[in-house]
Amino acid sequence: MHKYLRAIGFGKLTDRKELQKLLTDIVVNGTDRSYTANGDKMLLAEFGMDFAECMGIAVCGEFDEDNKFTYDYYFPYLRGNIISSEEDVTVERHAAQISYAGVCDDFKVGVSLIFYLQNMIPYVKIQNSGNLPVRGTTLTLSALSTSGMIMMPIMKTEKDMMNSRRSFMARNQLINAARKGDEEAIENLTLEDMDTYTTISKRIHKEDVFSLVDTYFMPHGIECDQYSILAEILECNLVKNRITEEEIYLMTLNCNDLVLELCINKEDLYGEPAVGRRFKGSIWLQGFINFPDEGNL
Repeated sequence: MHKYLRAIGFGKLTDRKELQKLLTDIVVNGTDRSYTANGDKMLLAEFGMDFAECMGIAVCGEFDEDNKFTYDYYFPYLRGNIISSEEDVTVERHAAQISYAGVCDDFKVGVSLIFYLQNMIPYVKIQNSGNLPVRGTTLTLSALSTSGMIMMPIMKTEKDMMNSRRSFMARNQLINAARKGDEEAIENLTLEDMDTYTTISKRIHKEDVFSLVDTYFMPHGIECDQYSILAEILECNLVKNRITEEEIYLMTLNCNDLVLELCINKEDLYGEPAVGRRFKGSIWLQGFINFPDEGNL
């Protein structure tokens, strides 16, 4: 049973027979279907069905030469609608099955973002045609969570927000220069990090850490596509799974100017979400690569 099924409203699904019935229904009646060749006699297939707004389950497997479908695996998904990054993405296949992980080096969050690739079939088609790497792609990130809490925002004046914005833009310029090998930029970033560490070390004795840290994006656990985040809520809606009628919070988050969408079961969220407040929790990061000519794939 997939851990993140509850994030899309299947929190009470524990019976294997019910799960198998659900997956069979997705294969037979799935609204999203995609196929591509996988060798001389095999056809790679993915069937998807939404059970709430932009969220559902995808079932992946292969058709053999006798047109018999063999189920391999499934995964719950949240399909985002916002461009999160325009940086180039590297994709690698998982060892155990025909699924893929993507890596995006977006300097906004300070770490390499590793995510579970949602649109596997278009990527495999491009790979089979020998057209990799593809330039000019964008990335839409989304996340599923099974544990989170709502925190109040840090009080800021208009002047504070302007200063923060200027500092953020200046730091991004330094990071961009450092990535190109600028030694002065690297030295300035090092000194800036040391100053930040010193300042926080002094203030942490008298102030709460979450009044000092506005947002963060950090690896969580031993799986590379799971993270612990603290992010500002830009938008929040309550939707229902049309099968189970479980309520799900669908939120748009901003973490250091990285915008992504997240869904979490209402029962797994502590606190009342609202625009301007902050979400803190652990997430499973997914990504959809927007290829320039994906409509023709």
